[in-house]
Formats: sequence, structure tokens, C-alpha cells
Amino acid sequence: MSAPSLEIADLSIAFGHGRARVQAVDRASFSVAPGDAFGIIGESGSGKSTILRAVTGLLDDYEGGVLIDGQMAPRPRARAFFKTVQMVFQDPYGSLHPRRMIRATLMEPLEIYRLDRRDDRIAQVLVDVGLAPEYAYRYPHQLSGGQRQRVAVARALLLEPRILLLDEPTSALDVSVQAGVLNVLNALRRARGLTYVMVSHDLRVIAHMCSRIAVMTQGRIVEEMSVEDLRAQRAQEQYTRTLIAASRAAVTAE
Repeated sequence: MSAPSLEIADLSIAFGHGRARVQAVDRASFSVAPGDAFGIIGESGSGKSTILRAVTGLLDDYEGGVLIDGQMAPRPRARAFFKTVQMVFQDPYGSLHPRRMIRATLMEPLEIYRLDRRDDRIAQVLVDVGLAPEYAYRYPHQLSGGQRQRVAVARALLLEPRILLLDEPTSALDVSVQAGVLNVLNALRRARGLTYVMVSHDLRVIAHMCSRIAVMTQGRIVEEMSVEDLRAQRAQEQYTRTLIAASRAAVTAE
């Protein structure tokens, strides 16, 4: 049996000291099989995005383990790590430099890693995310929010990683635009055999994207379940049942 693509083992992260100390993540553990999509759901401040930042090494002051293909991720992260793991951030407006043409933004990782056929790679990855190659010659302000987030996904794909971390990738977008981005992400995972870890506060998004789900509150994973159990409302924990009820109420209100 192959090792999980990603394993989080008793991960704990705290900020501050003394009375100001906050336990952002408290002994979180889960594993994600190759090609699977794993979701982490919880309210704002539950610790879900903090886990992703620890995986990427943006936060490296943590206890516990982050393992890729059964091997402990080094601290600080080695450059080769980012050819395996990439992250797509929440804000499509803040993740692209406003004064840089899209081509320049996409060219940067190719230059850093000295990859060849750079313009061909850029053209192809834009097509892969549903944009025409000529979008490389536009600026971020000339793109809609959904198009900017597709560019952010394209940038993450350029190094051909096997694991994508998705931090609320559609929460800043209009509801009418969200489905298009999510469908692109689903298609990319199937076509490339990618492994996803997605965090969201929206149960509908997680249910659409993921086969397994961890529920977080106050830094702790309180329940792990399949998407089938989620849809059937077979939750064991009261917090999870409350989340499901709130999501159903939101759908009804719409």
C-alpha cells in the first residue's frame, strides 16, 4: 500500500506567549491518499487555514509532523518541495501584482526553476484553466475576479505539483462565478491525478469538491467523515450537526 500523499501528524500551532498565547491548532491529524480531495470545514478562526500555512512552510514554528509521501517535510522547506506542493490563496485581487502583466507573473516560477519552453508552458496552462493564451498579455485589472483566480490556479500548476492546497479559493467570488472555478479545479484533479486539500467555511463547496471531510472548531478536528455521511447528515458531533443545519438554513434563505 502506498504512503499518503500528505499526512498531518499531531500538528499543534500556537501564537503569542503567556496570557496572550492562543492555541490556533491543537494536535490535528489526518492523511490524504494520492489523487484524493480532502476538505477541512469550520468557522473563521477555527485553524483550518493555519494548517495549510504550516504545510507550505509559511508557518514553520509548529509541533508535530508534516509528511509528504511518507517523508517528513524539512524546515525550512527546500526549494524542491514547491515542485510537489503549491497553494492557491483566497484573494484573487491580492495574489496578483497589479502592475505586472499576467505573462510576467507566470514567467517568474519558470525562471526561478529554470524550466524550458516557457511561453509554451504559459499558453498551455492558461488553456488548462479555461483562459485563452492571449490573457497572458493582460493586466489583473483587465480580468474579472473569476479570471484572476484562474490565473492564480495556473500559476500554481506551472511547476507541475502533485498536491494543491486550496485556501477558500472561491469565497471572494460571486456565487455565479464560483461554480466555474470549482468545475475547473475538479477537471484538473481528474486530468492530472492531483491531490487536493481544501479549506472552506461553505459546506456546499466542500461537498462538491471533496470525498472526505474534517470538521474543525477552536483549533481541533472534532470529526472526520465521508461526503456521503455529510449529505445524509450522519454527523456524530453536535458542532457538525449545527454546521449542517446552518448550511441548510442558508440554502433555504437564498
